[in-house]
Amino acid sequence: MPGGYDGWRLAIENAHLIAPLKVLLAIHHRFELWNAPEWLGPRLQHEFPEHQFVQLVSLDSLANEIADAEVVIGWQLGPEQFKEAKKLRWIHATTAAVHQLMFPELVASDVRVTNSTEIHGPVVAEHAIALVFALAKGLPWATKLQQQHRWGQQDLWRSFARPREIAGATLGVIGLGAIGRESVRLAKTLGMRVVAVREHPERGAEGADQVFAPGELDQLLGQAGYVVLAAPLTPRTQTLFDDRAFAKMRGDACFVNVSRGALVDEEALGRALGQRRIRAAALDVFQTEPLPADSPLWELENLFITPHTAALTEKLWERHFERISVNLRRYAIGEPLLGEVNKQKGY
Repeated sequence: MPGGYDGWRLAIENAHLIAPLKVLLAIHHRFELWNAPEWLGPRLQHEFPEHQFVQLVSLDSLANEIADAEVVIGWQLGPEQFKEAKKLRWIHATTAAVHQLMFPELVASDVRVTNSTEIHGPVVAEHAIALVFALAKGLPWATKLQQQHRWGQQDLWRSFARPREIAGATLGVIGLGAIGRESVRLAKTLGMRVVAVREHPERGAEGADQVFAPGELDQLLGQAGYVVLAAPLTPRTQTLFDDRAFAKMRGDACFVNVSRGALVDEEALGRALGQRRIRAAALDVFQTEPLPADSPLWELENLFITPHTAALTEKLWERHFERISVNLRRYAIGEPLLGEVNKQKGY
């Protein structure tokens, strides 16, 4: 293909020669925002009249519809459905995480996978920094005092939740993907010192003051007053935070997880918080969701819980529409896809 502007123009002019695609929108979740809005399929059909778009309202007919689909937009595809997908060439996940798709048959295939990490990342980073603020300023515990009609100024000052300054504090960010990079940027604007861990530190610090390799995690934990976990879920990061990791944290440190619940041993976190080996924690994600009503995590005084709301935004599906549209055009003319996943690494 010719390079530069002329090559791009020629590819677009010839895009009508590409065989029509069947694009299957297969997304279903108990939470309303994670479901594709009714307008998505018809709007994509209007934008790309040369292709066929089929939007499912449930996954009951997934096995039948996927048989002749070349593109699937969704994230709930398992090995059984994959066997039926004889023409499948590309899966676009509307999630940032794609560990649920990394089963052996798909990884070994030539089916491409893209994710939505660049859509979710900046919004989740805002939430991560909001949690850092909440823990630093004692906001969850001030809220409890309000519910008790108590003017607890002295109580708050004398408690573990004594308000602290953000500026000058050290933030540790684990993972420098879309969430981590934006967390670094926001923290630096607040005057924080930022240290980070990334798989390939030779690729740069992304604005952090210091970057470590995964094997140097202890160095980050020993100096960070706040730790934000923003790494992808892979076999290597499963229960990354266990008793040993929490023991390496500073006694006055706060822990925040906005990534995936499976990265944290929740029993180990409960011990660290219950024994006051770390100051406090905030979790937006959990091993089991919804978090069961009888989970002991609810009872921990120094744990702040948000119900997986970090990625929520009214702009979500407009951004999904734009990304899907751009990638459909790229796919049709053989250009690299945005957000393509390395299936061997799992992210």
